[in-house]
Amino acid sequence: MHELSICQALIDQVAQVAAEQRARRVVTVTVRIGPLCGVEPALLESAFPLASAGTNAADSKLIIERAEVRVRCLECGAESPASSSSLLCGECGDWRVRVLTGEELLLVRVELERDDE
Repeated sequence: MHELSICQALIDQVAQVAAEQRARRVVTVTVRIGPLCGVEPALLESAFPLASAGTNAADSKLIIERAEVRVRCLECGAESPASSSSLLCGECGDWRVRVLTGEELLLVRVELERDDE
């Protein structure tokens, strides 16, 4: 399950943000996951408590935003949503497309609690 190692890297990033902001604890961690990134959101969610155990993110909530697949057609130039199983232009149906979104795994937001709050 590579989602555990991804969660550990995510917690490392969150810990760095928390340290820079002198936060006492992490309240929420929001990530955006595209269907083409190779990460299963449910497995990421189940790995999160293990990866965050013993850190200031131990009791935090993981929020997963799901990104849609969008493509730009190299034939007609149109931008359109696409299925992750069928990367075709939504306008002309051509298969020559460039993926614009849907491959990302991004740390979007970290909500922190500081000692002075």
